[in-house]
Amino acid sequence: MTNLLKEHIASLIGSPITKIISLSGGDISKAYSICTQSNRFFCKVSQSVSAHKMFMGEKAGLETIAQINTIKAPKVLFCGQLESVAYLTMEFVDSKSPSQSEMESLGHQLAALHKTQVENYFGWQQDNFIGNLPQSNKNHPSWVSFYTHERLLPQLKSARDFGHLDFEEIPSEESLDKTCRNLFPETIPSLLHGDLWSGNYLISKSGKPYLIDSAVYFGHYEVDLAMTRLFGGFDKAFYDAHAEHFPKVPQQNERNDIYQLYYLLVHLNLFGRSYYPSVKQLLRRYFAS
Repeated sequence: MTNLLKEHIASLIGSPITKIISLSGGDISKAYSICTQSNRFFCKVSQSVSAHKMFMGEKAGLETIAQINTIKAPKVLFCGQLESVAYLTMEFVDSKSPSQSEMESLGHQLAALHKTQVENYFGWQQDNFIGNLPQSNKNHPSWVSFYTHERLLPQLKSARDFGHLDFEEIPSEESLDKTCRNLFPETIPSLLHGDLWSGNYLISKSGKPYLIDSAVYFGHYEVDLAMTRLFGGFDKAFYDAHAEHFPKVPQQNERNDIYQLYYLLVHLNLFGRSYYPSVKQLLRRYFAS
């Protein structure tokens, strides 16, 4: 963190900064713990061209989650840009490893978030980002239409443009629509975290679950569950607790694959060809002509 940015954030906080600690774990942005004489803050910093828009989308998502008051999100304090550097500053959540009962609480509270529903559209009031890739949230009256046009097709096009997929490997819009129509149930749009892997929740020292790094929109609640399972899964207590509110319905395993396909495409486009075999396998399984 530059001295200029340090001084700027100190002026926003209204107190001199006594220590800055670089934190690990961020693939997209640099992360810091900022200490003053009496408090501690978390700050993300990036010089990416789209970083300020990305942070503004994250800010809006975290504030939406916090306002609904079903599960905690860190309080966002400042979001801005100084010269070429964008920053997002929020409260620091001192975290610990979760217990089984705390994962159960996470399951119940996430289900409560998913019960925040709208009747007439899938999407959100603004676009945001998944990682540092744009995520379109254009409203659609149909979940099949939204998921096909705002999730799968943009990432498939990006994978082709980046050279990760050949033209003939990309399913047609008609094929995507048909498979999704056959597998997706009638569903009421639920508010989603949007990117819920193990690095995007915290359990505070007092045992309270927090959601971080959100990519929110209104969609099918199973999308969040599919993402939790992509890299090893959460504790069984989490899934059992969530299922008390949203019991399993037919073809969930197949939908889990289709929902994970979006995140695998995102990872393919962000991190490269190591994700190609998984993407190729799902495309062949569900969309081969």
